[in-house]
Amino acid sequence: MPLYCKEYNDCANLNIDLFLGLKEVILINIETIRNNPAKVKADLARRGDKSPIDDILSMDLNKRSLIHKTDTLRAKRNQISKELADLKNKPPEIIEDMRNVGTEIKNLELKVKDIELNLSELLLNLPNLPEESVSYGLDESENKVIKTIGNPKQYEFETKPHWELGSNLGIIDFKAGVNLSGSRFYVLKGKGATLQRALIQWMLNHHIREAGYTEAYLPNLVKKNTAINSGQLPKFSDNMYRDEEDDLWLVPTAEVPLTSLHQDEIIDAKDLPLKYIAHTPCFRREKASAGRDTRGIKRVHQFEKVEMYKLCTPEESDKELKSLLENAESVCKALNFHYRVVELCTGDLGFAAQKTYDLEVWSPGSKEWLEVSSCSNCGDFQARRTNIKFRNDPKDKAMFVHTLNGSGLAIPRVLIAILEQNQQHDGTINIPEPLREYTGFDQIP
Repeated sequence: MPLYCKEYNDCANLNIDLFLGLKEVILINIETIRNNPAKVKADLARRGDKSPIDDILSMDLNKRSLIHKTDTLRAKRNQISKELADLKNKPPEIIEDMRNVGTEIKNLELKVKDIELNLSELLLNLPNLPEESVSYGLDESENKVIKTIGNPKQYEFETKPHWELGSNLGIIDFKAGVNLSGSRFYVLKGKGATLQRALIQWMLNHHIREAGYTEAYLPNLVKKNTAINSGQLPKFSDNMYRDEEDDLWLVPTAEVPLTSLHQDEIIDAKDLPLKYIAHTPCFRREKASAGRDTRGIKRVHQFEKVEMYKLCTPEESDKELKSLLENAESVCKALNFHYRVVELCTGDLGFAAQKTYDLEVWSPGSKEWLEVSSCSNCGDFQARRTNIKFRNDPKDKAMFVHTLNGSGLAIPRVLIAILEQNQQHDGTINIPEPLREYTGFDQIP
């Protein structure tokens, strides 16, 4: 049976051992589908997903039938081998029969391996199932605004978008970005570059000091398996940059390497929750967004982001999602942003998420809400792929942790909000108070 993957063109070249290494994950997911296929189909339908659950069940049934047949032949071979061992003169027809049984066993094992590979591919493309509390909706237009903080600032002049402000102040050079790398790239200069560096350092310090996160410095290139663990591959291969020679992938977010920090570990429950914070550049091809948001720095191929990541027990994950959102909000509050919290509907959930809240800041120049953080509870979805478990007691059975992630925050859109919300009538920009000790200046220019 050929290995086929409609969204991952290089799927046929995936390491076979990688898929077989996910055998435990496959069995657990299959059990969920076997036990209640109607609910799985309904949950996927709420997301607008049309994954072939019936095909998965059929392949699984076929695999189990072949395994049963293989086990029966092995038992037959073992029994006859024992009987032959006691015979001085071994009948040649029985020996020949055993050779044929051995060949049949090998052929059956190859068929099982083929099915496992194809089953792995289908299961790896299944998105996480949404929580029951997540409201049904087709797309982002049906998301719910939970609360809005602050009021739009009133200006006595016509506000400008960040691309005009940045160009006029000489801090964002769009032409240089295009000359160096092409469309959707830009260059920050002078106080613009300093402001970005200050934001990164302040955000890291803020989350470490205020919420007790542990900082991590991470590779920007990761192995294929690492990207699979987080749910980026194979689903989003078209939006990732890849070094083909070494088969390494540029990270689209620090969530990808953070997910695999504890791969194949069993964590003592008393050490949970684990909370990490990391700054990385992020690289995204944005193929799915071609033609959208081409002006300014809202949607680009390379940007900086501070990412929060948590591992916790299932009982604590709802509480940890709430605190994750509060951590992200604390940055918006400290910067005195006018922002809102949005609960995503089923049709707008990310691939690995079962529940998500977005933070959106208001940009008075471009007159739109900009997402600066997406705080998600992934349940045990990533932990199953990565094989991360916890145990309350050495005698207890190990169980999968829950993982959560959220931007703390994404830099380009925070820069947009700072420039547009703090613009003055003369075109200058006031720097928010918390950043001034990091920038060394309180105004641009």
